[in-house]
Amino acid sequence: MWMTPKRSKMEIDESRGFRAEWTQRYLVVEAPEGEGALCLVCRRLVVATGEPDVRHHYEAEHDYYERYVAEGERAALVERLRQGDLPEAAPLTPEERAARAGLGLARLLALKGCGWGEGDFVHRCMEVMLRDVLPDHVSVLDGIDLSPEITRQRVLDINQNLRSQLFNRAKDFKAYSLALDDQAFVAYENYLLVFVRGVGHDLEVQEELLTIINLTHHFSVGALMAAILEALQTAGLSLQRMVGLTTTHTLRMIGENSGLVSYMREKAVSPNCWNVIHYSGFLHLELLSSYDVDVNQIVNAISEWIVLIKTRGVRRPEFQALLTESESEHGERVNGRCLNNWLRKGKTLKLIFSLRKEIRTFLVSIGATTVHFTDKEWLCDFGFLVDIMDHLRELSELLRVSKVFAAAAFDHICTFEVKLNLLQRHIEEKNLTHFAALSQVVDELKGHIQDDEKILDPGRYRVVICRLQKEFERHFKDLKFIKKDLELFANPFSFKPEYAPISVRVELTKLQANSNLWNEYRTKDLGQFYAGLSAESYPIIKGVACKVASLFDSSKICEKAFSYLTRNQHTLSQPLTDEHLHALFRIATTEIEPHWDDLVRGRNESNP
Repeated sequence: MWMTPKRSKMEIDESRGFRAEWTQRYLVVEAPEGEGALCLVCRRLVVATGEPDVRHHYEAEHDYYERYVAEGERAALVERLRQGDLPEAAPLTPEERAARAGLGLARLLALKGCGWGEGDFVHRCMEVMLRDVLPDHVSVLDGIDLSPEITRQRVLDINQNLRSQLFNRAKDFKAYSLALDDQAFVAYENYLLVFVRGVGHDLEVQEELLTIINLTHHFSVGALMAAILEALQTAGLSLQRMVGLTTTHTLRMIGENSGLVSYMREKAVSPNCWNVIHYSGFLHLELLSSYDVDVNQIVNAISEWIVLIKTRGVRRPEFQALLTESESEHGERVNGRCLNNWLRKGKTLKLIFSLRKEIRTFLVSIGATTVHFTDKEWLCDFGFLVDIMDHLRELSELLRVSKVFAAAAFDHICTFEVKLNLLQRHIEEKNLTHFAALSQVVDELKGHIQDDEKILDPGRYRVVICRLQKEFERHFKDLKFIKKDLELFANPFSFKPEYAPISVRVELTKLQANSNLWNEYRTKDLGQFYAGLSAESYPIIKGVACKVASLFDSSKICEKAFSYLTRNQHTLSQPLTDEHLHALFRIATTEIEPHWDDLVRGRNESNP
């Protein structure tokens, strides 16, 4: 579900009420006290009654009952459960319990990015522990096979199970959008990660990895296009339901005549397709924007410092916070591309700037060059880069918050553009109120240079800010085209009907005149409000709500994949098939719970 940030937490919590259709779908009834949902199978109370909470409980604990799929069977099952007649699943045999334990451990190893051979080490650790703590139970490990071959196959089986569940849900998507990320990989080959965000009949949002495409084997845009269309067809997703496309702003993605976006839009143009909304600034906002504002190759110089610190200054106490931050991001060892990406973060640059005096002392002590510390233009450029990247970091953190509705994300973008206008005026006036690092540099240089005019060149930085403004306008221009639509569906009761599209004015007027719907709007979060809106009475509003909900409102799932890769870059740099790589990333990013009993008993839903 989406949540609008304008609602208070108390209002959102109060709106998480029980819905009658959950009884047959998830085998729960409203709790006697009126709070939560009572599971008819295990008689446990699911306290948080948002649909995802209820569904996760059902899928994790009682997916056995999915075999009762026909409507009559389902109704009879609910009645039996109400009377206490519990159709029990066949108990797992000792061999099946061991297989389930092995599957769970394989999943944990995948989540931690461990190599296939780590399973044997885990097995030996458990054997040592049991021998000392529970010596009578050491034999239970005999049936748990954690050999590399078995672990590898179990990871593939889990991926297949998750993939089947995603495809079954995708059949019910009323609208969906894609996110295409070609900048995540820092390993030995480059890949395109394709994520899908779909919205079902109840407006519940699902974000999952759709596929991974090897860019070495699909070098041309035409080959990429064919691979994406094949993945959509396999998942049962037609182009007629595609609403949005979120990408990085690389030439491969947004080249004017040869970019993938142009091909996708051309393919999606037909009388039955919606106009595809494209925006390219959400993904890796800090990383890609840093190239526009790094006017003096600052990051290249800093990367040389970091290499020296990691090799010759690792024991110095003044650098421990920096080294700890580096290791938390990508481990003790790091390749050049990963280091470059880390250094282009506002948080990292700010930390390095605070250590500039210690770094200079260190460079002098080892006989390395310190020419940059005597170059006033370079120092000013360094301070400016730190400040601008810190502002971009704040925006990037806001855009990582998921399920807030695209209108809220667009508000953050618009606010930042206004902020850029302010920064531009301030830099022209040499007002450094919002340029803390640059202000420090200027103050330090004033002690050595008497003429202020020789220290700061505001025109140099005004050009950079103007360039960043133009880039933001280009990346988010499609969202500007639907600005009124976003405002209308975020605030349907305060939007004036005369400003709405002609096709929706009658429905909007009718909606605003309905006091019951007004009360629901006030007490429910925005997603729940639209989910409960009658599709028969408000078909246009309901349809557009599905479209807007399907737009990616954050970079969270892409950041999750990027974080997984940077933490486990050395494991993922080992020779892996595309199939195994796909499995690892799906397990690392999914919110779907595997159907463990089906995996144990070898049952997998057939793929579309």
